[in-house]
Formats: sequence, structure tokens, C-alpha cells
Amino acid sequence: MNSATSFSGSLEARTIIDPDVLDNPYPFFERLRQEHPVWLVPGLDLAFVASHEHVLDALRRIDDFSSHLDVLVITGEDGSPALFRTDNFGEGTTTLATADPPEHTKHRSVVFPELVARRMEEMRPYIESIVADHISNARAEGTQVEWANTVAHPIPARVVGHLIGLPDEDWPDVMRWALGGGLVLAGIYDLETMAALLAGIGDATPYLIEKLDEAGNDPGSYLVGVCAKAVASGDLKMREATATLGVLLGAGGESTASLIGNATRMLAENPKLQDQIRADHNLIEPYIEEVLRLESPFRGHYRQVKRECELGGVTLKAGTTAMLLWASANRDAAEYDRPDEVVLNRRIPRSHLAFGRGIHHCVGASLARMEGASATKLLLQETSFFSLVDDDPPQWESSMFVRRNEHLPLDISWN
Repeated sequence: MNSATSFSGSLEARTIIDPDVLDNPYPFFERLRQEHPVWLVPGLDLAFVASHEHVLDALRRIDDFSSHLDVLVITGEDGSPALFRTDNFGEGTTTLATADPPEHTKHRSVVFPELVARRMEEMRPYIESIVADHISNARAEGTQVEWANTVAHPIPARVVGHLIGLPDEDWPDVMRWALGGGLVLAGIYDLETMAALLAGIGDATPYLIEKLDEAGNDPGSYLVGVCAKAVASGDLKMREATATLGVLLGAGGESTASLIGNATRMLAENPKLQDQIRADHNLIEPYIEEVLRLESPFRGHYRQVKRECELGGVTLKAGTTAMLLWASANRDAAEYDRPDEVVLNRRIPRSHLAFGRGIHHCVGASLARMEGASATKLLLQETSFFSLVDDDPPQWESSMFVRRNEHLPLDISWN
């Protein structure tokens, strides 16, 4: 696991996209918490909010901080970070994670009852069967397995596709759309590359419109049918429905791919912990919470400052983009004892911010936990030991937004 030790580099705009910081951001985050818990990035209308206290403060103040995704970090021609307005890509749709009340309330009310009240537990047998399929595929690879693309990435694509009501055979496209959307938020690409990334996932929208049209004739019990009914009743516009499903694809695919991969990698790095949890599966649930805290799937989310205000003694002018750093807040020693360690008996294991907090708490958090726990449990049951590959280390997705292994080779001793 990456522990926060020390960051002695200069605090400048280029730091936020420095490859070493992207691979291991935790020493940088620790420096910010100690010296600049609300840090104005030099030369940019951008603030990083690093401490648990100030992240929570910003979350509570919805009149000061909007969830609209108006601005992205890109890399300019000189290699330095710059800010880019998303409306330059055309008219967007604010939905769920990027919406404010009352729109957020309307969008969430369409999907939240379906996600939480009924579908979660009903999906457990399906999730377990999908996990078994992909771990069987991993076993077929032999004693050395590329875990990310064999197990961690496909499982959530199939599960979220099933939840929405998409054909299972379409899961490779679902995975491409889910993971591709996060690349636009990486902060390391120039405009030309970002345009190409968007073009590469542009077929998601017409695909979802087609599925919504089909569901309009026969809604069924899946989320695509729920959204189709909302369009028919006038509760959602078609573009809001497609955007809602698109957000669920991206959030459900990206966050859970990160969770399954990180849960596996952290056990591969720590044989003692691996043996402990293999011997007592009651520890899997608290372990999953520690994985979420220590390796938050999304390092942070953007907020837009709606009016001049103060946060942590720092004045933020209207129009500033603030990045609320879940990954930093979740390792804040002011909030957590032994913040850089796996502690399986924390008093309130779900107190972390990996799924946000308040009105924007992730609607699919229960689903992600179920997938992560199921994959971890079956891996431990099917193996006697697994470790990283000495001459082929894991590789991180290069991003200031997501925290996911794009390459995760394992040496596995199967039972």
C-alpha cells in the first residue's frame, strides 16, 4: 500500500499532474493537509481542499459550492495544467453527481428507490455468478494472471449493465464507455487528445437512446425501463435520461473496478493480512471499507464556487473550481487513528468519504461493496496464496481523478 511519508517538492501548478504524484499522491496530500489544507493552485482559478474538516464544510455549503461540472483540468501546449470549460464541448446535462437541487433531487428520485429498495439483494446471486465466471477465466490463465482486465474491470461492467437492463453480450462496450469516460477527467491530456477520447465513447449516447426507445414499448423492471417511464411521464427529458444512465455506467464501472483491483493488490502486497482474512471471512466487510478509505476510487470531485466565500481561512472568489480530495480527507490523522494502515476494527468503518457524503452520497455504494466483497471472498476461497509478480509490477491509470490499476499481474497458487 502507498503510505504517506514526505513530499519535499515545490508546490506549483505542475505538481498536480507530475507523474510521480499521480502514481503516489499521498505524500503530496499529507503536505497539503499540514501546510495548505485549502490550497490555491498557483496561476489557476483552482483550489485543492485536502483536510477532512474542510471537505466536510464545503459539502455542507451547497449555496456556496455547486456540483456542476463546468471546468476540467487539461494539459496545455507547454505541458502545464490549464482549465477548460466543459460547455466548449457543446451543451451538457447536469445529472446526479453533477447536479444541484432541485434537478439533483428529481434525477435521484428516479433511480434511487430502484437501486436501494429492491434491486440490491435481488442481484446478489447474479453478482456471485459473474464473479465466479471471471475467476474461472483467471484460473484458466494458469498461475500468472493479469487480474485487472480479466476480473476487476469486466465484473462491474457486466453488473451495472445488468442493473440497467442492457444485453450481457454488450459488456465489452459498457466497460469501454465506463472506463473511457474517466479519462476525460484525468487532467493529463490536451484538447486534441480529449476530443479523440470523447469521440471514442461517443457511440454510448445513441446506444442508450435506442435502449430507452425499446424500453418505452416494454419497460420491464430494469433501470432503463424506469427511466423510459420517467421520460414518458415527463419527469425526465430524453437527454436527462441518457445522461443519468451514462453517469451510472461510468460511476458503477469505474469505482468498482478500482475497488476490486485495489482490494486484491493490497492483499497481494501483505501476506499476513491475506492469511488473516482467508482464515476469517467475517473480516472481509471491514477490509473492504479500509480499501475504500485508503484507495478511494475517485481521488476527488469538483465543485464550482458560486459566490465569493471563505473556506479554511482562504478566500475563494466566485467562479473558482474547487477539488474536494476524498483520498486526502480519508487519510487525515485528525480524523483517523493510524490513517495509512489497514485497521479492521475501526469503531465506525463506514465513516470514510470514498462514496461522498450528504445529498451526493453514491447511489450505487451498496452495489460496489457487494461486488468487492464477493470478488475478494471467492479469490480467497479458490487460492492458497497470491502475490505480485516480481518483474512485472502493477501500473496505475495515469490520472488526477481516478485511482485504479490498469495493469495488475498476479502470481497465484490455486487450490
